[in-house]
Amino acid sequence: MNPTTVWIAIGLTVAGCYLVKLLGLLVPAHTLERPLVRRLAALMPVALLAALTAQQTFSAQGALVLDARAAGVGAAAVALLLRAPFLVVVAAAVAVTAGVRALGG
Repeated sequence: MNPTTVWIAIGLTVAGCYLVKLLGLLVPAHTLERPLVRRLAALMPVALLAALTAQQTFSAQGALVLDARAAGVGAAAVALLLRAPFLVVVAAAVAVTAGVRALGG
Protein backbone atom coordinates (compact mmCIF):
# COMPACT_ATOMS: atom_id res chain seq x y z
CA MET A 1 0.00 0.00 0.00
CA ASN A 2 1.51 3.31 -0.97
CA PRO A 3 1.46 6.41 1.26
CA THR A 4 -1.03 8.24 -0.96
CA THR A 5 -3.60 5.45 -0.52
CA VAL A 6 -3.12 5.52 3.24
CA TRP A 7 -3.67 9.29 3.39
CA ILE A 8 -6.77 9.02 1.22
CA ALA A 9 -8.14 6.37 3.58
CA ILE A 10 -7.36 8.56 6.60
CA GLY A 11 -9.05 11.55 4.94
CA LEU A 12 -12.17 9.54 4.10
CA THR A 13 -12.31 8.21 7.66
CA VAL A 14 -12.02 11.72 9.09
CA ALA A 15 -14.77 12.98 6.79
CA GLY A 16 -17.00 10.02 7.66
CA CYS A 17 -16.53 10.55 11.40
CA TYR A 18 -17.32 14.24 11.03
CA LEU A 19 -20.48 13.48 9.06
CA VAL A 20 -21.66 10.94 11.65
CA LYS A 21 -21.08 13.50 14.41
CA LEU A 22 -22.94 16.15 12.40
CA LEU A 23 -25.88 13.79 11.80
CA GLY A 24 -26.05 13.16 15.55
CA LEU A 25 -26.29 16.88 16.21
CA LEU A 26 -29.08 17.27 13.63
CA VAL A 27 -31.38 14.73 15.32
CA PRO A 28 -34.34 16.54 16.93
CA ALA A 29 -34.32 16.59 20.74
CA HIS A 30 -37.79 15.02 21.04
CA THR A 31 -36.52 11.98 19.13
CA LEU A 32 -33.73 11.44 21.67
CA GLU A 33 -36.20 11.60 24.57
CA ARG A 34 -38.19 8.56 23.45
CA PRO A 35 -37.96 5.60 25.87
CA LEU A 36 -36.82 3.17 23.17
CA VAL A 37 -34.01 5.48 22.04
CA ARG A 38 -32.90 6.00 25.65
CA ARG A 39 -32.79 2.22 26.26
CA LEU A 40 -30.83 1.62 23.07
CA ALA A 41 -28.39 4.40 23.91
CA ALA A 42 -27.84 2.89 27.36
CA LEU A 43 -27.21 -0.60 25.95
CA MET A 44 -25.04 0.38 23.00
CA PRO A 45 -21.75 0.80 24.93
CA VAL A 46 -22.27 -2.60 26.59
CA ALA A 47 -22.89 -4.27 23.24
CA LEU A 48 -19.84 -2.64 21.67
CA LEU A 49 -17.62 -3.63 24.59
CA ALA A 50 -18.90 -7.21 24.42
CA ALA A 51 -18.25 -7.35 20.68
CA LEU A 52 -14.72 -6.00 21.07
CA THR A 53 -14.00 -8.44 23.90
CA ALA A 54 -15.26 -11.37 21.85
CA GLN A 55 -13.26 -10.31 18.80
CA GLN A 56 -10.05 -9.87 20.81
CA THR A 57 -10.58 -13.12 22.71
CA PHE A 58 -11.67 -15.55 20.04
CA SER A 59 -9.86 -14.43 16.89
CA ALA A 60 -6.31 -14.33 15.66
CA GLN A 61 -5.43 -13.35 12.11
CA GLY A 62 -9.04 -13.74 11.00
CA ALA A 63 -9.51 -17.26 12.36
CA LEU A 64 -11.46 -18.58 15.32
CA VAL A 65 -9.09 -19.46 18.17
CA LEU A 66 -9.80 -21.09 21.52
CA ASP A 67 -6.78 -20.62 23.76
CA ALA A 68 -5.90 -19.38 27.25
CA ARG A 69 -7.79 -16.13 26.67
CA ALA A 70 -11.05 -18.05 26.25
CA ALA A 71 -10.42 -19.86 29.54
CA GLY A 72 -9.84 -16.50 31.23
CA VAL A 73 -13.08 -15.08 29.87
CA GLY A 74 -14.86 -18.24 31.07
CA ALA A 75 -13.42 -17.78 34.55
CA ALA A 76 -14.53 -14.15 34.55
CA ALA A 77 -18.03 -15.20 33.51
CA VAL A 78 -18.23 -17.69 36.37
CA ALA A 79 -17.01 -15.05 38.82
CA LEU A 80 -19.65 -12.66 37.54
CA LEU A 81 -22.35 -15.30 37.94
CA LEU A 82 -21.20 -15.73 41.54
CA ARG A 83 -21.55 -11.95 41.93
CA ALA A 84 -17.89 -11.42 42.77
CA PRO A 85 -16.52 -7.88 43.02
CA PHE A 86 -14.97 -6.46 39.84
CA LEU A 87 -11.37 -6.81 41.04
CA VAL A 88 -11.99 -10.47 41.90
CA VAL A 89 -13.43 -11.02 38.41
CA VAL A 90 -10.34 -9.50 36.81
CA ALA A 91 -8.00 -11.42 39.13
CA ALA A 92 -9.76 -14.71 38.32
CA ALA A 93 -9.47 -14.06 34.59
CA VAL A 94 -5.78 -13.18 34.89
CA ALA A 95 -4.99 -16.16 37.10
CA VAL A 96 -6.77 -18.68 34.90
CA THR A 97 -5.27 -17.27 31.71
CA ALA A 98 -1.78 -17.34 33.22
CA GLY A 99 -2.34 -20.86 34.56
CA VAL A 100 -3.48 -22.22 31.22
CA ARG A 101 -0.53 -20.56 29.47
CA ALA A 102 1.88 -21.97 32.07
CA LEU A 103 0.49 -25.46 31.40
CA GLY A 104 1.22 -24.99 27.71
CA GLY A 105 -2.17 -23.89 26.43
